[in-house]
Amino acid sequence: MQKNRIIIKGNREGLNAVININAFSDFEDMLNALIEKLSKGKRFYKGAILTITTELKYMKARDIRKLKDVLFDTFMIKDCIFQDSEEEKNKVFTGVFEGRTKFVHKTIRSGQMVKYPGNLVIIGDVNPGAEIYAAGNIIVFGKLRGIVHAGSDGNSKAIIAALKLQPQIIDIAGVINRGAEDDYEPAYPEVAKLKNNYISVEPYTPNKYI
Repeated sequence: MQKNRIIIKGNREGLNAVININAFSDFEDMLNALIEKLSKGKRFYKGAILTITTELKYMKARDIRKLKDVLFDTFMIKDCIFQDSEEEKNKVFTGVFEGRTKFVHKTIRSGQMVKYPGNLVIIGDVNPGAEIYAAGNIIVFGKLRGIVHAGSDGNSKAIIAALKLQPQIIDIAGVINRGAEDDYEPAYPEVAKLKNNYISVEPYTPNKYI
């Protein structure tokens, strides 16, 4: 048996499980080894935020879902975040269709900043003077009137959506536009995305962006 196939260590956000996925015969082999390792301190993981660091290109979406189910149900962790290992971490975040997502249940006020290396869902308003960054999509269930950066590490497929899309500055993968200077208020939800290297804003249509 190879040593150091799974290393558990602490970080500022909580705990990090570094997995050498190439050291296992298949996903089930890795999952069983992770369960065995975590079971030695099961009570310690309750309510923790666990980051899984591995080479995500070798993991299928259904495997990630299964792994999350085990972590939530068996070890009662608070949140699970997946990130690429050292040799992969500088690549663009690709999980804009199904990837790590953070929910923020509050209004982001002027002077406040929120950053997340995945998709970001804000249930509340983003006030003028507030700034939000996400490596993936940004969805706001409220008024988006601040400065917003989606696809912040370069993913041009990222979108920005809001019930009231009224940003001061909007940025998708480095393409930047200023918001309208008048008092126009949309009457319906809108989605901003890149089209031919410019930002296009369209009315939200159910199922179109899924």
